[in-house]
Amino acid sequence: MIKKGITGAAVVVLLLGFLYGRDAISLVATTYGEVRDAASDLISVETRIKQARGAIKDLEGPIEEAMETIAREEVAVAKLERQLAKTEGQLSKDRNYLETLRDALTQQSGSIVLAGKSYESKEVKESLAREFKHFKSSESKLDQLQKVRQARAARLRAARDKLDAMKVARRQLVVDVENLEARMKMIEVAETTSELSLDDSELSRTRDLVEEISTRLDVAEELLDTRSHYVNRIPLEDDNEDDIVDQVTTYFGSAPVENRIAQND
Repeated sequence: MIKKGITGAAVVVLLLGFLYGRDAISLVATTYGEVRDAASDLISVETRIKQARGAIKDLEGPIEEAMETIAREEVAVAKLERQLAKTEGQLSKDRNYLETLRDALTQQSGSIVLAGKSYESKEVKESLAREFKHFKSSESKLDQLQKVRQARAARLRAARDKLDAMKVARRQLVVDVENLEARMKMIEVAETTSELSLDDSELSRTRDLVEEISTRLDVAEELLDTRSHYVNRIPLEDDNEDDIVDQVTTYFGSAPVENRIAQND
């Protein structure tokens, strides 16, 4: 489209040169250069738009990687949740066991009967001490797991938010590039349909001169027509001038000269 516009402009230049001479060629040569530069700029913009489309397409890779990372993290968090639930369940059982041993030691004297079997008090206390130590260790482990779960859950939420933002930004970029492409096409159409901007001052002056000549000829024709009209007209009155004596007498009147002089004094 742009190349056709440049070719059309070149044809216009040649025609103007043929009609108006070298001055028009010199004038339009500059204009043609500007049109060519503008077309070159549009080609550059078109290339940049293609690059932008390619860059947007390249975003699909990072988005896919982010989705895979989030999926793996979701699996890991789900596994951690199951581990926490299992640990919490075991701790609940261990606590019941510890409370049972404690109650047996506080409520029974001598041999301790547990589940139908007798145990020495010392043996029960030693078991209680071991189990209590293990319980506290498991409880500390549970606390660490809960912190890990909170951290990974927060990281997962941040990753999801980032992924959503990337998707929204990518969609917006697609829209922006489409708008830019539409604007570029509108400019291309305008470039191909608009006329070359030429200095028509000489043409205007020539038109004014022609108009002036036409007006003068109109006046001359009108004057000639008027004269011809009266020359060829049949006279209805006597065109002979009055006798000079009669004219003077009429002008000054018939009074004697002395009276007219006295009146003037």
